[in-house]
Amino acid sequence: MSFHIENRKVQQTGGSSFIISLPKEWINEHNIKKGDSLSILSQPDGNLMISPYASSQKYVKEKIINVDKDTTPDYLFRLLVGVYIMGFSRIIIQTTRDRFEQPIKEVIDSFVKITIGTEIIEGTANKIIIKDLVNPKEMPFDKTIKQMYIKANDMHEDAVRALESADKNLAQKVIDRDDDLDRLNWLVERQSHIVLRDVILCQKMNITLEDASNFQHISKSLERIGDHAVKIAQNVLKLDYEKIDKTLFESIMEASKISLELLNISLDAWLQKNIMLANENIESIKKLTVACEKITFNSENVGKNAVEIGYIIESIRRTGEYSADISEIIINNLI
Repeated sequence: MSFHIENRKVQQTGGSSFIISLPKEWINEHNIKKGDSLSILSQPDGNLMISPYASSQKYVKEKIINVDKDTTPDYLFRLLVGVYIMGFSRIIIQTTRDRFEQPIKEVIDSFVKITIGTEIIEGTANKIIIKDLVNPKEMPFDKTIKQMYIKANDMHEDAVRALESADKNLAQKVIDRDDDLDRLNWLVERQSHIVLRDVILCQKMNITLEDASNFQHISKSLERIGDHAVKIAQNVLKLDYEKIDKTLFESIMEASKISLELLNISLDAWLQKNIMLANENIESIKKLTVACEKITFNSENVGKNAVEIGYIIESIRRTGEYSADISEIIINNLI
């Protein structure tokens, strides 16, 4: 069906009823018959949306992925994540070979474990069907975003604590928790794509299309904050503590404290819908910049660890900057 605007006159019938004819091409495309019911949804901008579906569960979106000899495990995993994020509710993975190779099967199992709501509902030697079992209304955006705030904060705190105490076991635990934020971010991205295509569901979840887009941007910033916590932890594992001046850590801890304050204030501004608090948070990034620039190190107080220390300071700074980015999103949304 071609997309173009048609002007149709409103007619009055029965004295109090108003009617308008529907395009025949649209009627035929959706196989609408006399006596069928249509859904009419009023939009905030004054438009009316007419849908041939009585509910937001229009149809099962299905994606088929064919695995051939050139399909690597990494490539398949990226495909699966992409299909998941784009909102497909049914994924069919198949191969023309007698059976899947073991690395391919391991990728599929890993994907199902790391993503929220996916289950293998059918499987043979050369065909696997994955279905999404999550009802979007049961996973509201704000609940997921709150979880991401908590996890991002905890990962940063533990990474810096590992740095201060030379606890490399704790640093490794931070790295191992990276998947926790990834899976929540993928869920938010998935939910966003679903509601952006489904205005009925959007209204049932009591959010606007702008809300969905903003949640997606906030989620991505929080996921990147988690990535920087992982980078701090990875560099902790490389440090030779015997060659580092312990007083250097005090200035790093101070910068980290400011960075986490920015993160937590962005959460408060979001929860409170406080535009002034969000603005103050953006202004506070200057304080973090100054704290990071004050940290001085050279071969005398860090030995051969200058690169690792530099990366740690950069990740602390970037965490604060992403928090300020979230505050900008909050201001835009509140306006």
